[in-house]
Amino acid sequence: MRKITQLILLCGIPQIGFADDQLNSADTAWILTSAGLVLFMTLPGLALFYGGLVRSKNVLSVIMACFSITSLISLIWAFAGYSLALTNGGSLQPIIGGISQVFLFEMNADKLVGNLPESVFAMYHMTFAIFAPALIVGALVERVKFFPLLLFCALWELLVYVPVCHWIWGNGWLAEIGVMDFAGGIVVHGSAGIAALVGAIMIGPRRGFPRTPLMPHNLTMTAMGAGILWVGWHGFSAGSALMANGSAGMAMLSTHLCASSASITWIVMDWIKFGKPSVLGAMTGMVAGLGMIAAGAGFVSPFGAILIGCIAGIACFYSIYLIKQYLLIDDALDVFPVHGISGILGAFLTGIFADEWFGGIGIVSDKGIFNQLTIQLFGIAITIIWSAFISYILFKLIDKFIGIRVSQEEETDGLDINQHDQQGYNF
Repeated sequence: MRKITQLILLCGIPQIGFADDQLNSADTAWILTSAGLVLFMTLPGLALFYGGLVRSKNVLSVIMACFSITSLISLIWAFAGYSLALTNGGSLQPIIGGISQVFLFEMNADKLVGNLPESVFAMYHMTFAIFAPALIVGALVERVKFFPLLLFCALWELLVYVPVCHWIWGNGWLAEIGVMDFAGGIVVHGSAGIAALVGAIMIGPRRGFPRTPLMPHNLTMTAMGAGILWVGWHGFSAGSALMANGSAGMAMLSTHLCASSASITWIVMDWIKFGKPSVLGAMTGMVAGLGMIAAGAGFVSPFGAILIGCIAGIACFYSIYLIKQYLLIDDALDVFPVHGISGILGAFLTGIFADEWFGGIGIVSDKGIFNQLTIQLFGIAITIIWSAFISYILFKLIDKFIGIRVSQEEETDGLDINQHDQQGYNF
């Protein structure tokens, strides 16, 4: 346990109770900035990225989903999510947090968590809590009703994200056994990716899939969103150090190099397979690299990050073809093969490349890489099982009682008109 504590202190893993309670202005300024960067990833980053990838008749529905989820999850985080995820749960601490900050009644400007005001700590983690369910939207676009989608995201946040966040980042039982996740490879990408896959299977494909090409309507919009994601992601990874220190700098450098490596790898894969590199491929590879480095950003060396990026480009490239062309699952915007696979595989690779032998800062396990890999696999498996089970139940119940999918006529007309009575473009 002492080694786990030392590693947490060294890397600044988002956990509480390990730092001296003394305000540090530099740390506070950096985490305030990081919170803004992560929120920038969702609005407008993810909204533009997803919006450009759907057909023009559905672009507003995607942007509306991102905006509405941001607002809804922010309130849920304030009402109960933060308290249950990241405060002390007493006798239930290994499983769930406490209720001391329900409705944020005890929040004030002077209360600290480590070197940060608790308000800054809560706000920073709120942006992670927003981004996770927003990712799921990408798998379900162009065929789900607005209200059932929001209801699913709200319940999923409380029943999946909050417990998993506590288990790993709130000093819960997975943290106690040594699961390593610096910036959300398991907590965010693994859990959301699995939920997206379950949803895509249960709701079924869009009309015409896979016979009719369902092409993106505006790759320029997607490119703008991808650029914002790349920039904003540094708040995601470097901010997870929770300090303005060397760990944050290494996390930022490793994140950028991994994204770059993955993007170049994807370009090469496109060139080999299709004869020409694609803009969408370059962007998708970059996002895959960002997802795969999330778990190990502050643990691995820059060289290790480059290798992880190469793996991300290859693994996620072939995952898309496996999911869509062989399994015929209409994960519309490739949430599981890009985010789920990258988060899961990245968490596993963290157990290797974080080791000092590969230039990393060291692993938690005293018994070596193979024991750490076992711990990582266990944490991944628990998250997959929990997210898949809860997501299945939620989709089943919501569909049974209120229905989750639009009619064929509404799908043909587009969700912009039938769900929001507006259009993205007036030609």
